[in-house]
Amino acid sequence: MNHYLDQLIVYRNINSAEILKGLASVFKRFNQGSYDPAELVSEVNVLIHRLLDIATQYGFNQNLWHNYLAYLVAMTENPFSLTCERVQAREGSVNRLAMNDFKVIKDLFDYDFGPIEAALNINCFSTICNYQALDKDQKKYNKHVSDKVRMLSASIENAFDEKQVFDAITDFYRLHGVGQFGLNKAFRLIDCKDGLQIEPITNTVNVNLDDLVGYEDQKRILVDNTQAFIKGLSANNLLLYGDSGTGKSTCIKAILNQYYDSGLRLIEIYKHQFKHLSTLISRIKNRNYRFIIYMDDLSFEDFETEYKYLKAVIEGGVEITPENILIYATSNRRHLIKETWSDRSDANNENEIHHSDTAEEKMSLVNRFGITVQFFKPSRDEYLEIVKGIARRHPEITLNEEELVAEAMKWGNWHGNISGRRAQQFINYLLGQSRG
Repeated sequence: MNHYLDQLIVYRNINSAEILKGLASVFKRFNQGSYDPAELVSEVNVLIHRLLDIATQYGFNQNLWHNYLAYLVAMTENPFSLTCERVQAREGSVNRLAMNDFKVIKDLFDYDFGPIEAALNINCFSTICNYQALDKDQKKYNKHVSDKVRMLSASIENAFDEKQVFDAITDFYRLHGVGQFGLNKAFRLIDCKDGLQIEPITNTVNVNLDDLVGYEDQKRILVDNTQAFIKGLSANNLLLYGDSGTGKSTCIKAILNQYYDSGLRLIEIYKHQFKHLSTLISRIKNRNYRFIIYMDDLSFEDFETEYKYLKAVIEGGVEITPENILIYATSNRRHLIKETWSDRSDANNENEIHHSDTAEEKMSLVNRFGITVQFFKPSRDEYLEIVKGIARRHPEITLNEEELVAEAMKWGNWHGNISGRRAQQFINYLLGQSRG
């Protein structure tokens, strides 16, 4: 196996993958005959255990060895794979080098584990190559990644030669992209010792815009702006504001699900990370995706100054924000930054000569969002329509309309308010009772 890996050129960084690197070491010593059988079996078992962890995380099945190799190919970012993502495979010398690597990858797919299993009296490789995984709830693994990787795995497995492997892999990059941005929908920022890391969010909410009852005008504005963005047309940064529980965050998550297959990706960022905005933008501006930088429940107290980083990015800095990036934010505040009565009067403030300039500074942030959409707290009738709309999707709820309305109003009174979120919580309660 190490002999094959040494031949890699374009995909040479695959060698650093922990499991593959460990197996290369195992097979090198096995082929040289310089090993202690018990130690080698122990090392193999550790590596198989790690492979099973990855298989569980991504819901792999059948041939875990093939799935793992396909996962490495899908995740490997190099000049060739990134070019295929952006402009598809083009004629050039690099194709011959890549073809060499794809022959190696096909040889690894077809690797014969029989000799080592016979010599060490083990069958773990045969087991992982014919694996029957337990059925798992989709919430417990990243189904989007799993489906794509297993599709690529099957394509390479069925290829007759490196040319067909080349076509399978480059088609995959063209359709789905490469690396974590190609495989995942949503991401968060992590501050590490090594610098800023962009980490996938592996379990996203499976919600659609139709799941949000009402707010048709608000959803239309959001869809129109996002569609323009996806098509490369002019689009605006967008602020959804209004009462809590009215569906603002749900709309953003639904938009991501609706346009994920069109290349939309979402990166969630918190206000203490705003100092990293410029670094984040520099990392994603040249990728072949449309990124929404998402800020949930955005607001600032009067002593917080992180909003200045945001202002600099939104139509304020020297560098123009790349056309593949928009900012979508939700907030309970219309003006985002807390205002005080003293902000409204220069005369009442002893510390600043022109204190109204401070008020203007605070107001200027919200004005940099091209579109602001208000989500009102529903009226009693609207609340009940939301309840009835959600209930219709669940035939196991057997209350008639009169009973449903009465119980929904009791629920709202018990909890002190009515909203779309409160309606969903009420339906969740009914479903729990019906299934208990």
